[in-house]
Amino acid sequence: MKKVKRQTKVSIQGSAWLINGVPTYEGRTWKHISIEGLLMNSRMVQAVFDDRNPETAGRWRYPDTEVWDCERNTNEFLDNMQSWREHGVLALTINLQGGSPEGYSRLQPWINSAFHPDGTLDEAYMNRLERILDRADELGMVIILGYFYFGQDLVLASEYAVKQAVVNATMWVHQKGYTNVVIEIANECDILYRHPIILMPRIHELIELARLVSQSQSPGAPLLIGASCSGGTVPANHLLEVSDFVLLHGNSCSMEWISRQIDLTRSQTGYRGQPIVNNEDDHFDFDQDRNHLLISIERSVSWGYFDPGQSDYEDGYQCPPVNWGINTARKKQFFEKIKEITGH
Repeated sequence: MKKVKRQTKVSIQGSAWLINGVPTYEGRTWKHISIEGLLMNSRMVQAVFDDRNPETAGRWRYPDTEVWDCERNTNEFLDNMQSWREHGVLALTINLQGGSPEGYSRLQPWINSAFHPDGTLDEAYMNRLERILDRADELGMVIILGYFYFGQDLVLASEYAVKQAVVNATMWVHQKGYTNVVIEIANECDILYRHPIILMPRIHELIELARLVSQSQSPGAPLLIGASCSGGTVPANHLLEVSDFVLLHGNSCSMEWISRQIDLTRSQTGYRGQPIVNNEDDHFDFDQDRNHLLISIERSVSWGYFDPGQSDYEDGYQCPPVNWGINTARKKQFFEKIKEITGH
């Protein structure tokens, strides 16, 4: 397969993110806070969503057509990417098994997975993803690409299939030549997965497997790899030791704990000065003097907007059918605040 020449390359230097060798938001300060090297992001995990369970697929139908359409979902996502970028958002989190299409749920009867039971890749999912990654590359954006989401990991038939999924997805990224992608092996690896290898005590095995595959494909520039933990959790030392970057979540946290979570992470013996990115936080208050976003950037931590919303095509970014526009007061507050902070 002939690789396409890519325009956007993400890298890390110390605790800073770089795009094409230049620190993000180079030289930018906001209210005496340095923004340089941060990766402001938004959780958009349903960009390639579909549902292969006929009993639940009807839940996601669009109000104007009364049918669900996965191609429409991805096309409307693509239509809005430039607007997000113009507001200063440099990274989007997408997951090959999505996220809960009901916002928060434990039971997941739907089937939303880019992996087949044996760990092979679903062509339709990957075609939709390819269009998004191509557009991100054109726009100078980074994609935080998640592989697994709890509940949907049951699609995979065995631990061997989980490993094959990691190998196949990592190989696919390299074969397509993407240099604007970093890997989140699993979303919130400390909860609810049925395959033990995806859980915190063993997640390092999958990170190391992905790194081995990546190094075999690109010895001089392997993919950057990590995994996230649930809201408020401080990653375990063995996870920090193998992660190229640290992913925190701010759900279920007080403002006091957000600060403490960051400080405790940095105090762990496994922490080596990697960049810290919050890539899921459902706390807003963007018009207030103190909020999770501001507390994070004061501590040189990148912040990620998670707006679950409801399945009404008007609110949020997680519940299909998603309106990917900047169409609500909350979305407008977030994007305007990021534009103000980053100087875009």
